[in-house]
Amino acid sequence: MALRIEEYGMLGDLHTAALVGTDGSIDWLCLPRFDSPACFGALLGDERHGCWRLEPAAGGKCTRRRYRGDTLILETEWDTPEGSVRVIDTMPPRDRAADLVRVVEGISGRVPMRTMMRLRFGYGRNEPWIRYHDGQIAAIAGPDAAWLAADVPMELSDTTAQAEFAVSAGDRVSFVLTYQPSHKDRPVPVDPRVGIDGTERFWNDWIGHFRYEGGWNDAVRRSMVVLKSLTYAPTGGIVAAATTSLPEDLGGVRNWDYRYCWLRDATFALQALLGTGYIEEAREWREWLLRAVAGDPADLQIMYGLDGSRWIPEFTLDWLPGYEASGPVRIGNAASVQFQLDVWGEVLDGLYLAREAGLEAEASAWELQEAMLDFLEGHWSDPDEGLWEVRGVRRHFVHSKVLSWAGFDKAVKSVERFGMEGPVDKWKVLREEVHREVCDRGFDAERGTFTQFYGSTGLDAALLLIPQVGFLPWDDPRVAGTVEAVRRELTRDGYLLRYDPAADGGVDGLPGDEGTFLACSFWLVDALHGIGRRSEAGDLFERLLDVRNDLGLLSEEFDPRTGRQLGNTPQAYSHVGLVNSARHLSGTHPATAPRAVREEQSVNEGE
Repeated sequence: MALRIEEYGMLGDLHTAALVGTDGSIDWLCLPRFDSPACFGALLGDERHGCWRLEPAAGGKCTRRRYRGDTLILETEWDTPEGSVRVIDTMPPRDRAADLVRVVEGISGRVPMRTMMRLRFGYGRNEPWIRYHDGQIAAIAGPDAAWLAADVPMELSDTTAQAEFAVSAGDRVSFVLTYQPSHKDRPVPVDPRVGIDGTERFWNDWIGHFRYEGGWNDAVRRSMVVLKSLTYAPTGGIVAAATTSLPEDLGGVRNWDYRYCWLRDATFALQALLGTGYIEEAREWREWLLRAVAGDPADLQIMYGLDGSRWIPEFTLDWLPGYEASGPVRIGNAASVQFQLDVWGEVLDGLYLAREAGLEAEASAWELQEAMLDFLEGHWSDPDEGLWEVRGVRRHFVHSKVLSWAGFDKAVKSVERFGMEGPVDKWKVLREEVHREVCDRGFDAERGTFTQFYGSTGLDAALLLIPQVGFLPWDDPRVAGTVEAVRRELTRDGYLLRYDPAADGGVDGLPGDEGTFLACSFWLVDALHGIGRRSEAGDLFERLLDVRNDLGLLSEEFDPRTGRQLGNTPQAYSHVGLVNSARHLSGTHPATAPRAVREEQSVNEGE
């Protein structure tokens, strides 16, 4: 059975990622891309579905592990009765082929070791033809091929490569797994030392561009490394997470594929990148965004593939039992065809932020935004599935309307501040119309809070974003009332749910429960800070830092009752939330600076 989610560390080469457990087993790896079929799929099943174990012969979990500085070079150490040993794992930033490097170093004594590699392409279903070829082990199945170069003899049995060996102090035993499509010539594996040294130089050079003067520097640095590692280098797209189908509810059906790029993440990711000095990464993400959304605004999707592709059909893999029997295992994501009104506003808001930061785009980008505004004009009053991708009936979600307002607001500001051309008077009227409706129909005066949707009795953590997008100022009593209500009704053991799945008869149309949502908990940090409750905001932020695993990684959700991380991992949204909350608390983020926000407020009816 797979380990607890927080017991995994991540390796990555800016094309894909591997998860390595505290037991030395790589239980998840998709090749050649994040969204490719897994060749190590034990995370969602067991060893039969592919893994690569490298550990002391006595077995057991490691004594300690760490990343080497600000890199993705993972060092895992075991202290055994025979001595101590270290395993160094990394995936060098890709040149042509994908390499996975594992090096065993003897620290003291003489430690018996063992390794077992079971490649299973096609998410654990396809057993490769495996054989020795010119001193390397070749594994081929259909379009996929992988080659293993090892410093020790490997035995082949039952399509599994394994070996037993021992290392003394100062010894180094290396393994390099290299992937290449089967129709291409055998790749030349990277020299292990060269691969590790090159990886270290790459990450040290990259972190050298880090610019952040606020608190919690180490946590912010690690989260930015994670965000970079979830970037698909050829296009600049940022995947939501490295995995699929890790459950939000252990044993339940809330299991989704997050190996795609969500438009909703654009503004938050840009804030984190721009706020820490990564201008080029922000520009690449903006360019990915523009390419992805190009075309008919009516065809805008909430998510796209790594290269901006639109076709993301959802299906299930019946031969995989799922993480801790949490089935089904899903590939693709049917939410990609949902109508989620807020994404039009999210894109317009993100592109405005990019323009404000000086990331100028070609003139045609504004024409695209005008077309999006035309669509928004005709559809902002429609019900939708909302940002949480509920699989129930469509509703008039308040957050969706607020983001529609934000889209018109950023259009007005683009004209007034940057000289863009457009029907600004019409956009002002629409902005005021949306604002009036939301305040009339989305606010429960008796309870003193905005609600999840018009007429709802439930609340939504996304309501905390109302002041962040400028819809109302932080000192508006409706904002404070909403923050208090969300905190009171959606907090579970000190952390925040996205919403109450049982409210209003079950808004999401799914059985079961879920953990607290980490990004939402960071939004609560920002909201508490914004309404002046800074000590409480700081305390919550510190508790959230404690949710990270020993390597500083966060998944999507957290169950405070069991102390376990839940959902796909590592989760970009969680790490972006950490970075932006640290900036809020440190005063380096404009969104919770009351004076700046008041200056940014538009003149809206009723304010």
